[in-house]
Amino acid sequence: MNPQTPAELCIGRQALTLLEAVLVAAAPEEGCALLLGGRDPWCVRRVWPCLNVWEPAADRCRRFALDPREQLLAQKWARTRGLSVLGSAHSHPLSEPVPSALDRSLAFTPTLMLILGQGPVAGGARSLACWWLPEQGRPRRLTWRMDD
Repeated sequence: MNPQTPAELCIGRQALTLLEAVLVAAAPEEGCALLLGGRDPWCVRRVWPCLNVWEPAADRCRRFALDPREQLLAQKWARTRGLSVLGSAHSHPLSEPVPSALDRSLAFTPTLMLILGQGPVAGGARSLACWWLPEQGRPRRLTWRMDD
């Protein structure tokens, strides 16, 4: 495994609380955010909420796009605080938390992707899944844990 590839991910309690709130609040559209933190160990410390700017707007219930200007602002803000942009998060309001072919094709790999989606049973509870998207090959599901 490449040293840049996470074995697992920790998510700070406050970051997790904010992330879930941002993604749920966007429903019925897909919500999105950037994940800021460190790589040694891999840990999300801050969440940068983003607007879903996918066009046409009618498709935002099943697609998302991050505004490139927000990405640049997040990178600059993170850098001044000794953090890095680790990846992104988004929601799948109507489906399981698995990266779609479009999610994978639009991602700048290698990257981390968190998805809040519906459980595998119809009407199932929301579930958060963490994925590592390598430069080549299939996404790999990562275990994650909440960190105080």
